[in-house]
Amino acid sequence: MEISTITFLLFTCMILGLISGLPIAFILGSIGVLFTMFLWGPHALGVIPTLIFGKAMMSFGLLAIPLFILMGAALQESGMADRLFSAVHIWGGRISGGLAVAAVIVCTLFAAMTGIGGAGTITMGLIALPAMISRNYNKRLALGCIGAGGALGILIPPSIVMIIYGMICQVSVGQLFAGGIGPGILLSGLYIAYILILCKVKPEYGPSKVDEEGETMSFVQKVKATKTVIPPIVLILAVLGSIFGGVCTPTEGSAIGAFGSLILMLFSGRFSWESFKQVSLATLRLTGMVMWIIIGAYCFATIYTALGASDFIRDLVTGMPFGYWGVFILIQLMFFALGMLLDPGAIVMITAPIIMPVVEVMGYDAVWFGVIFIMNMQMAYISPPFGYNLFYLKSIAPEGIGIKDIYLAIVPFVLLQALGLIIVSIFPEICLWIPRLIFGGS
Repeated sequence: MEISTITFLLFTCMILGLISGLPIAFILGSIGVLFTMFLWGPHALGVIPTLIFGKAMMSFGLLAIPLFILMGAALQESGMADRLFSAVHIWGGRISGGLAVAAVIVCTLFAAMTGIGGAGTITMGLIALPAMISRNYNKRLALGCIGAGGALGILIPPSIVMIIYGMICQVSVGQLFAGGIGPGILLSGLYIAYILILCKVKPEYGPSKVDEEGETMSFVQKVKATKTVIPPIVLILAVLGSIFGGVCTPTEGSAIGAFGSLILMLFSGRFSWESFKQVSLATLRLTGMVMWIIIGAYCFATIYTALGASDFIRDLVTGMPFGYWGVFILIQLMFFALGMLLDPGAIVMITAPIIMPVVEVMGYDAVWFGVIFIMNMQMAYISPPFGYNLFYLKSIAPEGIGIKDIYLAIVPFVLLQALGLIIVSIFPEICLWIPRLIFGGS
């Protein structure tokens, strides 16, 4: 059977499986097992567990995933997000749209604590959304800034998706982390600029009213009130600094972050057996989900790679008339479409065997292309109708806010994300300057 026919059958089965609503891990795993058996016979099935437990599950780099998840869960449980929001609100409360700006800033900082997309959205949705609505903020502005700001966790290090991408595509995780800083700040800045301009033109969208305490606090009192946010920021800098400085690997850095977050949780007065159990269960749930996706995707990727997919895709792409940017745009459109249906980690696992030969043939910088991929996933993560973050936001939104309100609220921020992706595509130095500064290279 020709590779083109097998490719068609593989992806047809995958699409049918997705339509059925089955978990992506089991769809990919079952396709890999069934095609291996039918093409090479039952005796070939032994290759799959050998690969999974010999290569995938024994990978030292994968240890970073549960440890960074533990770090994020512990910081979330310790109430750091609430303190961060209060601190930023104290300084920016007088500004029209200040609460929305504060929500974006806290989402940006929280992204650097958690490494996942939904945590910031859910946390700020519970803390900042009621505060904005009670102060008569435009509800679409309030919903949009939280939905988009929360998705920054996919892009800003220590991003779990970046770890998966780096492991599967053999790209330095440390360089990907460094590459995500510039685009992450760019997107956060675009959100803040949009909020400030909108509220300047339409002040009723973000009233600048603050409470009496915020009005009467002196500069020294404000500094004292915000000192509680210093420990988590120091922890973030210690983790990322140790990785970028070459002191430790991302996996070892994740261990520092996990230990430090538990210490912060202890000193915050929020540590108890019940809270520790909640943090552990949250870590177990998220880690289990990621690992099952990795196992299923390894089954799928193994058979496709063994069939000669790399050569087939390479020949297919080199024969296209679109050129460097044409192929790049087609790939981004494919990623965006998949992102509205699947988890970003699953998309990496599915597309890596197909895309990496293309990256090599077309001469794309691997770090730049990886960061662009993450930005695309972030955009798809909040894009109607199936963006994951939209459903997270709906689950915690106050009564009276429907999914239509969330869809309409997120549109301007999706456009801002698209603008950010275009800017980084045209000016790759935004992404590559910090990795080259830290790790060298031209």
